[in-house]
Amino acid sequence: MNLLRKIVYPFSLLYGLITTIRNYLYNNQVLKSTKFKTPIIVVGNLSVGGTGKTPQIEYLIRLLQNNYKVAVLSRGYKRKSKGFIIADENATSEVIGDEPFQYYKKFSNIIVCVDADRTSAIQKLEALETPPDVILLDDAFQHRKVNAGFNILLTSFSDLYVDDMLLPTGNLRESKFGAKRAHVIIVTKCPANLLENEQARIAKKLNLNSNQQVFFTTIEYDNELKGNSTLNLCDLEKEEVLLVTGIANPKPLQDYLKNQKIKFKHLNYPDHYHFKERDIATINTEFKLLKSNKKIVLTTEKDYVRIFVELPNLKYISIETKFVDGKVVFDKLIKKYVE
Repeated sequence: MNLLRKIVYPFSLLYGLITTIRNYLYNNQVLKSTKFKTPIIVVGNLSVGGTGKTPQIEYLIRLLQNNYKVAVLSRGYKRKSKGFIIADENATSEVIGDEPFQYYKKFSNIIVCVDADRTSAIQKLEALETPPDVILLDDAFQHRKVNAGFNILLTSFSDLYVDDMLLPTGNLRESKFGAKRAHVIIVTKCPANLLENEQARIAKKLNLNSNQQVFFTTIEYDNELKGNSTLNLCDLEKEEVLLVTGIANPKPLQDYLKNQKIKFKHLNYPDHYHFKERDIATINTEFKLLKSNKKIVLTTEKDYVRIFVELPNLKYISIETKFVDGKVVFDKLIKKYVE
């Protein structure tokens, strides 16, 4: 433990005590947790950011949208609005947040809404003339005011919650014992060829309850870059691109581009960053300095919805979560719960 961690460690103990007491009060029904008639699936984590919640929510949307009316409810992190909002043609990333706006633009037959008060929002969704059949709660594992019927907890392969510590010493929002509330634990961002004995080792390390199941997923990048026009990623081999990101952990994308033999210069911004005019000017300047036959600005899908100013040759790379194995079992679990 380095010096800074030693200094802040007492604050981690205090933080842990507060969150433990809070969970105890909810577990023993001293604090109210509301149960709803609509099936509710929570996707969340114990750590702050970067575990792959967005592609996991999108996986659930694809799984359910053809047979059920799906609603996605998020607090709309860093949005510049307040209260309950259902996304419509006037929605922007600033109004509802970047992830909800991405869901809205990508899936035309679902309801996307935001509200910090999830309990109130669910009541409003259930009161709609055509209410949803299932509600997906994005990043709400610690939102104990809602008694969800199915909890999915995500943890990154390279940063398992069992190896982490509480804030501010580590990145955990609550004690690792909070994982016992999950029905399913998904280890995300795994190598695509993760061996069964390694899966078994990690499952043992997570110390699951008898009623919990663990699954392993990997990130698959789309080979077709999208934007104002499309471009095949393999066409950029040995070319130099300008990579612009404002996500929690850009390293997997960096590693992927390196594996594809794509040279890039990286402008790295904080997670959920709202790009300003001076940032766009910087991006334009760096773009002009590129020495490449096929110059492009490459960003993530989540960042693309926030870079609303027209940029020359702006493309984004989309991702999907793929199960290393166990996909059929997982899908059946979800569909059985919703039914």
